[in-house]
Amino acid sequence: MTYKVMVVDDAAMMRLYISSFLKTLPDFKMVAQANNGQEALDKLEENPDVDLILLDIEMPVMDGLEFLRHAKLRTRAKICMLSSVTVSGSPHAAKARELGADGVVAKPSGTVSHDLQEKTGDELTRVMRSLMAA
Repeated sequence: MTYKVMVVDDAAMMRLYISSFLKTLPDFKMVAQANNGQEALDKLEENPDVDLILLDIEMPVMDGLEFLRHAKLRTRAKICMLSSVTVSGSPHAAKARELGADGVVAKPSGTVSHDLQEKTGDELTRVMRSLMAA
């Protein structure tokens, strides 16, 4: 089975890094991407069968936490926060969980983590697969 993924991040380079990472996983395919939470809500209308959303927190227009408030009412997709501010134990990670995030993974090197695959790839893969198995 191939799971459909939406990537939501305001940094174009980060979306590219995530897309490249997803191409290494035969069971995941990026089918949509958005620059912010509002755009992601709009894309959910076009892609109602998305299985997983990888979501940044700090974005203009609508941030990831506000997106969570709306998305949980509109989709059954699992939502994994992928942000530089969601390090384990942080207030942002706790708030994301409180608002319904199914998983939380910290970007390894800040807002645009060119080393995502090398430093966090195994953890992100494990979290994504466990969310799809749940």
